[in-house]
Amino acid sequence: MRRALGSVRAKAAVGATVVVALALIATGVAVLLVLRSHLQSQAGLQAEVQARNVAGQIATGTAFDQLDLPDGEDRPVVVTGDGGRVLAVGEDVRAVDGKRVGKGKAAEGSSKDGSDDGDDDGDDDGDSGRRLGPGEIDDHAVLRSGSADVGGKVADYRFASVEAKDSRGTSVTVVAGSALAPEEDAVASVRDAMLIGLPLLLVVVAGVTWLVTRRALRPVEGIRGEMAAITASTDLSRRVPVPSSQDEVGRLARTTNETLAALELSVERQRRFVADASHELRSPIASLRTQLEVAVAHPELLDMPGAVADTVRLQRLAADLLLLARLDAGERPSDARVDLAAMVREETSQRLTDRVPVRIAELAGGEVAGSRGQLARVLGNLLDNAQRHAAEWVRVSVVREGEWLALRVEDDGPGVPPDERERIFERFVRLDDARARDDDDDGGAGLGLAIARDVAVRHGGSLAVRTGSVFELRLPAAG
Repeated sequence: MRRALGSVRAKAAVGATVVVALALIATGVAVLLVLRSHLQSQAGLQAEVQARNVAGQIATGTAFDQLDLPDGEDRPVVVTGDGGRVLAVGEDVRAVDGKRVGKGKAAEGSSKDGSDDGDDDGDDDGDSGRRLGPGEIDDHAVLRSGSADVGGKVADYRFASVEAKDSRGTSVTVVAGSALAPEEDAVASVRDAMLIGLPLLLVVVAGVTWLVTRRALRPVEGIRGEMAAITASTDLSRRVPVPSSQDEVGRLARTTNETLAALELSVERQRRFVADASHELRSPIASLRTQLEVAVAHPELLDMPGAVADTVRLQRLAADLLLLARLDAGERPSDARVDLAAMVREETSQRLTDRVPVRIAELAGGEVAGSRGQLARVLGNLLDNAQRHAAEWVRVSVVREGEWLALRVEDDGPGVPPDERERIFERFVRLDDARARDDDDDGGAGLGLAIARDVAVRHGGSLAVRTGSVFELRLPAAG
């Protein structure tokens, strides 16, 4: 149960339901307030029309005892004169706002001007401020809410007060009311409908959200299930299903497959690396063991130079493998400044015993940021590669190209075939694989160029074969 409530579907359904509930409650309250205000305005208008109708009769000279006053408890009318004396009152009207009224008597609690003491609710239309002449009616009415006792039944009303003068100039105030019971009933009906409909609507919203979210997340569950199966089987060649939609789930599936492909490639590369490293280590170790076993049995047959050569080869291979492991682990170079021209002079000055001479061409000034040891290792690997293929010379140069420094190593050898210019940077790849390693001690293990490219990439640069026999290392200039 806890797991179901903690699922994305449940959270989405609950969240959507809460949001819709808040929106509906706010909307319902606003609707009820607007409806109540509209109905009160309508009741006030009816009361004003009723008051003006009676005031019109008075202004035209109709006697107070002959006024046509509306009957019924829905429309009480009271006509008062000076001193609040009641001149006319509707049938069965006993009190207004708790103040008893009776024809020919002053209303209880009435003010001197004859108007009621009830509090104005803010809907006052104002006072014209002008004196009324005989037979005139004030253009403005005072609206308020109150209660009245009609026939022994007290109810709420909307009252309108209108000032007028009869034909003899007597000032009167006509107070007419319109019952608010219909308005209250209408508001109550709408409120009850909302209270009944809101829970049902929320249930529908929650159900629809649950179903829609479930359908939307079905591909995610498929991705999760396939990933679990891949983890259990360790078969990285499998891929998660990709939905046909172009939404976030589809992009997630495609990204997951790209990640699996990269992981598969990395694992395969690691397996190949381990297998090749084991093979490369087996030869010098076996050779060194054989020589040592022969030396134990026949000391006079010990090939000391061969044993030393095998040991040096084994040491170099171990150093290369260790550097590749550090690069694969994400080791980043330092931020030291390295002068490429000075590094070239220093490194080439230590290679006086090389098979072919190393010439220095143009050396442009400039520094790069990185590890001098790793960059010197790149230069050394490129020079070793050139020495293996050169006929009479090897040339090194440093050229400035905008924001880049290019270190180039070229030789007069046969060059690299175009279709092999990327393959030679793979690990343990040599173009002369058919040649036995034991017969060519200088051939290396096929790691030099792979290490050189990895170091170049870690320094934000690149290493490539520009022409058949020209290797170019490009690095961003420091500063």
